[in-house]
Amino acid sequence: MANTFLLAERDRWPLWLAVALGAGAAGYFALPVEPPVVLGWGVLVLGLGAAVVTVRWHLRLGLVAALLLGFGLAKLREAAVATPLLDHPMVAHLTGRIASLEPREKGVRVVLDEIRSGALPQPPRRVRVALRAGSDFRPGEWLSLTARLDTPPAPSEPGANDLGRSLFFQSIGAVGFAYGKARVIVPAREPGLGQRIGAAVENLRLLMTRRIQAALPGSSGGIASALITGTRGGISDEDEEALRDAGLAHVLAIAGLHMALVGGGIFWLLRAVLAAIPAVALNHPIKKWAAAGALAAGSFYLVASGAAPSSVRAFVMLACVMVAVLLDRPALSMRSLALAAAILLLLRPEAIAEPGFQMSFAAVVGLVAVAEWEMRRQRTTPRGALYRYAHGIVMTSLVGSLATLPFALFHFERATHYAVLGNLIAMPVMGFWVMPAAALSVALMPLGLESAPLHLLGQGIGVMVAMGRWVSGLPGAVSMAPAMPLSALVAMSLGGLWLAIWRTRWRWWGLAPMAAGVALAWFAPLPDMLVAPDGATVALRAADGRLHFLRKPREKYAARDWLRRDGDARDINDAVGLPGLKCDGLGCVVDGKMVIAASLRPEAFLEDCIRAQVVVSVAMGHCKGPAVIIDGAAAANGQGWRITLSATPEAVSVRSYRGMRPWVVQY
Repeated sequence: MANTFLLAERDRWPLWLAVALGAGAAGYFALPVEPPVVLGWGVLVLGLGAAVVTVRWHLRLGLVAALLLGFGLAKLREAAVATPLLDHPMVAHLTGRIASLEPREKGVRVVLDEIRSGALPQPPRRVRVALRAGSDFRPGEWLSLTARLDTPPAPSEPGANDLGRSLFFQSIGAVGFAYGKARVIVPAREPGLGQRIGAAVENLRLLMTRRIQAALPGSSGGIASALITGTRGGISDEDEEALRDAGLAHVLAIAGLHMALVGGGIFWLLRAVLAAIPAVALNHPIKKWAAAGALAAGSFYLVASGAAPSSVRAFVMLACVMVAVLLDRPALSMRSLALAAAILLLLRPEAIAEPGFQMSFAAVVGLVAVAEWEMRRQRTTPRGALYRYAHGIVMTSLVGSLATLPFALFHFERATHYAVLGNLIAMPVMGFWVMPAAALSVALMPLGLESAPLHLLGQGIGVMVAMGRWVSGLPGAVSMAPAMPLSALVAMSLGGLWLAIWRTRWRWWGLAPMAAGVALAWFAPLPDMLVAPDGATVALRAADGRLHFLRKPREKYAARDWLRRDGDARDINDAVGLPGLKCDGLGCVVDGKMVIAASLRPEAFLEDCIRAQVVVSVAMGHCKGPAVIIDGAAAANGQGWRITLSATPEAVSVRSYRGMRPWVVQY
């Protein structure tokens, strides 16, 4: 039976090559230890060999080749971006060249490369530093500054988001903030051609962002910058939360909607203008000219927006459509989507672990699959333009929300319930007001005439944000859920891909792994106890099923992330204290089914070791007796701990969960 289905869907086989490529890259990131570079090259050569040897198309061999290529490219990408990591906090004077600069609500954040510092024998390739407001610098300039630097942040608990890995693949080995003012210095060396081009692009984006925010100060300017240049630093937390909870977060990430409005709008406008000139319309291929113009506009938008994964995916799909017009061939949407994924994974294999890549492709795969199903349906009665427009928005919002739901729950532990309503009322504003005003302001910016369209853009953004605030304020707009395990997300993703890629009856087999993923998420165990790297921030699950802090948390970021990952909307100050807790100046003790102690001083640590089964201490020390002992050194070196309070308590550190990988600081 399987062979019959495979032969019936032979034209869909190539789509699985992109899936296998991503699976190979994901397999690299799942390893507990770092493989040698030689293995990466060997796997890559095997993959290329398998691809070349396949003279006659064979699905299994092609999938093996793609798997090997994905793994090998991921390892070689790691070797290409590898950087020394700062292994302890420090204050250092350093100089470096501004590789990129992002305006924030309070100041700017710069990424420096070409780092030189006497305090850093092996300086990272790049350092990210926050500067105070009033700093007026440009990409390509060299700075001298004194900064408080720290190691790249580790996850708050095993399985949480690994920002340190993301920074590593940007070659960033330290983060921090500057003391006092930074000053521009003479370049230590002349930039190369690639650096000059990169600096020119970054300067263009920065110039556009500053002109936008000069005309539209505040959060409206931040949203306008996000729509045009992809710079999101100026958006207020309140506006971002309102748009996210209303199901409108996608408008802030340049993706298919934005690229379609820009490319499609330019295509329609050019074709309409050329069609109005009879001598041109009757003697020249104006449709192809319009497609070429739309492709050029999309290319500029891609560069100006920073070429994020979602915008690259959208541009590749737009390019496939426009090139198909130029070649008089039909555009294959699912194939262009697979091509976009393959291009991204070939260039940046680490994108497979990023929320933006996962959610962007999940939404579009679902939308394309539904669109293909809709095209195969037989229509008995014609539908009006208004019905088709409303139906398109509703279906897009519904399918996009359902397709991205597992990823939203996995990465952000929250789901929005009124996304259809939010998009139904906000998308007309976005399509007919906001994006046309944004395009007009960019077109007039070289002439210095962008002020009027930018103000019009600001008014449209204000209306859209007001709609988002209203929708997000409705009862039950958002629900939170505990973090799901990676195995659940993988099962749901494979089931969803099986359901979306195939078109015959066996596509419904994909419901089985999706159901398995739901079961894995539903029955996933929650942490009984969590310890932060400072050893003083400790949370314990009480009889009410919620986490409670033994004392007011010192590491507030970790504490907030613990509650969020637990599906708990409480403020950290409202989660302090629990029944049976006794605290004094030496520490805290919880006397329940087992005795748990958290000490602050060495004398309390020794006493706790005698009577407690689990001991956590800020102080350094050793003792025998407790099933779990985490002193100050172990808490810091482990980068945090997750403890299971079973009959024999067990503890897993963040460091051991991350493995022996190059983005994990090794002591």
